[in-house]
Amino acid sequence: MMKKTTQFMLSTVAAAIAMTSFSNQAIAEDGINVGGAVRVNYSYKDYSDSSKDKLGDLTLDMVAIKFNGKKGDWGLASEYRFTSSTDYIKYGYAYYDAIPDWQIQFGINKVPFGNRDFISNSWWFGIPYYLGFEDDHDVGIKAVYEKNGWHTDIAFYKNPEYAASENKRYATDLYSGTIDATYDGIDNGITYNNEETNQFNIRQTYTMEHEGGSTTLGGSIEVGQIYNNATGNNGDRYGIALHLDTKYNDWELQAQAMQYEYDAADSENPNKIGVSVVSWQYEIASKGQAYTVNLSKTIPTSFGSVKIYNDFNIMTPDVEDSTYDNSYQNVLGAAISAGATYTMVDFVMGKNMTFSTGSDDHVGLAQTGDGWDKRININFGYYF
Repeated sequence: MMKKTTQFMLSTVAAAIAMTSFSNQAIAEDGINVGGAVRVNYSYKDYSDSSKDKLGDLTLDMVAIKFNGKKGDWGLASEYRFTSSTDYIKYGYAYYDAIPDWQIQFGINKVPFGNRDFISNSWWFGIPYYLGFEDDHDVGIKAVYEKNGWHTDIAFYKNPEYAASENKRYATDLYSGTIDATYDGIDNGITYNNEETNQFNIRQTYTMEHEGGSTTLGGSIEVGQIYNNATGNNGDRYGIALHLDTKYNDWELQAQAMQYEYDAADSENPNKIGVSVVSWQYEIASKGQAYTVNLSKTIPTSFGSVKIYNDFNIMTPDVEDSTYDNSYQNVLGAAISAGATYTMVDFVMGKNMTFSTGSDDHVGLAQTGDGWDKRININFGYYF
């Protein structure tokens, strides 16, 4: 049942990564630049009989429209997406550049947590995305400072871009509604009443240039409240992370270690909490750690470049329920850039991990499936 939304999720992830690769998306100094993407997707699931019988599925799954513009010290940036089943905003904010070395952003902007770009190379993002800590966008104000290798982000977010009861969103946020889940033949469905509010983020990085490339070291902190819309009480939440991104010649190594906790008020089961993303909702362990190690090599070609990568993630739950298990995801893939096109070919292996396994629609809860599940995904995009 969960897998009906997987193609939708994949299109949003690939577009986010690939759109950063094209210079024709540059900000206009006087006026508005309009860009975007059209993507098609092929998926083959080794754990699905119907997918194997059909030799996979090919779909047209996403169109994105992107606006960038600047006049004087003021600018705007926005992106809106359309799929076969819904549409939603990814980001939309105004910014102000009048203060030397600082930029102020107002609106739906990217939450500064973890590696400054992505802590992933692949179509699927990493486990932090599914926990609500990678490429998230919320409503608030952010100050960005950059000078002499130092990069500082300070932000306050009042709430996510959509209401907590809405699951049609680009990035993962807390969910307010019922999540049906059956384990060992027992209905464990829970109705959640949680909303994210009053969130503060601070991220500090420093980039060192060296022979053959550069190394960026950093740390991130996120704290906020969890409002219970049934009882009116507030809980709290936090995330902390240390991250590394180092480049040497054509090689790149990314590493991140993070810890998080969602401590919701009046929770029916304090060991887990509900989240939603891309028209689906699922549960995650309310407290745990996530570790990421990614290695990639970019090979220049006559037509553009080929980036070969392996992204490995593990999530370790840290709750009182001893039946909760680790979640794993590994993606071996290649990203091919040629002119205005960007193609991602991924071999995905998942264990006890939502979206990349056949039966374990959660992160960090008790495993119900058998070992590792596998799938192949090929996504082709044209960017304009």
